[in-house]
Amino acid sequence: MADHHVEIDNLVKTYPGALKPSVDHVSLSLPRGEMLALLGPSGCGKTTILRMIAGLIPATSGEIRLDGRNISATPVHKRNMGMVFQAYALFPHMDVSENIAFGLEMRGIPKSERKDRVARALDLVKLSGLGERRVSQLSGGQQQRAAIARSLVIEPALLLFDEPLSNLDAKLRDEMRDEIRDIQNRTGVTSIFVTHDQDEALSMADRLAVMSEGRLEQIGTPREIFDRPKTDFVASFIGAGSFLAGTVVAPGRAEIPGLGALHFSGAIPAGQKARFLVRPHRFVLGEGVNAFSGIVEHVTYRGQVLTLGVRAGEHRLQADLPTHAAALPARGERVTLSVAPEDVTLIGEAA
Repeated sequence: MADHHVEIDNLVKTYPGALKPSVDHVSLSLPRGEMLALLGPSGCGKTTILRMIAGLIPATSGEIRLDGRNISATPVHKRNMGMVFQAYALFPHMDVSENIAFGLEMRGIPKSERKDRVARALDLVKLSGLGERRVSQLSGGQQQRAAIARSLVIEPALLLFDEPLSNLDAKLRDEMRDEIRDIQNRTGVTSIFVTHDQDEALSMADRLAVMSEGRLEQIGTPREIFDRPKTDFVASFIGAGSFLAGTVVAPGRAEIPGLGALHFSGAIPAGQKARFLVRPHRFVLGEGVNAFSGIVEHVTYRGQVLTLGVRAGEHRLQADLPTHAAALPARGERVTLSVAPEDVTLIGEAA
């Protein structure tokens, strides 16, 4: 895998006294210039992986390679990696330029070169003219940009983000998603960022690595992860959906207890138990190949869509309908939801 910029091979981290590893034999690789999201709930091991890559904590076993070179035992200051922390970790007694220049000064870069590189970094993150300000005079978004500039100015081989947007309000968080992605595209720096936010990962990353309980559940593009989850955990953690379990009775057709026939695309033998997922936006009102009748229990207005919770027998279906539709159902109404066979996702065998 010499064509990969970063490789993680069977990485394990077990803390002293722990009954099971925090990171359990995780392997993945990144080509140069990719942005990868490590996504999962709190405690799944994603930040532990990031800290091992950075050299902040040692791995119990496994290898971390950069351009084919094993750096597992390389000291932090020799790994040439930039890291943007959740709390920014800016020095309050320094101005913005001094914060950004700190890593260059520690590397012995001459003052004249430091000045030029800091100016370029400020321009890159849209902070030109703010170099002499104290950190306390910056907004949250500006502090985030300063932290990114400090990591980029050293020209890192790899840029690591640890929950970089969690301290920002919702509007600023959306703006910074675009800013970070734009900066990464312009610099081409290979990047890994940790997040528990599905929307953040889906909108920013080239690929997602979804984790649960220390293990890698699935890795793929945002579309692959969202549309074709390989496990129940990935299907439920990424986005919403209606989960249906049944038995395949013929090619492309399953019987769902309490609901009836479900037609789907995919090859799975008759007699096999399976689980299916239908994303809310795949349902439409009205009759179709897969049509299910039920009572509207919940109606939630979300701006562009109206989310319905529909009780169909023993099942609760969730559907997102455009709010500009001519007639929208109300709570207590009986409706028919349908979904095309190609929009039904086969997750796998039911337990």
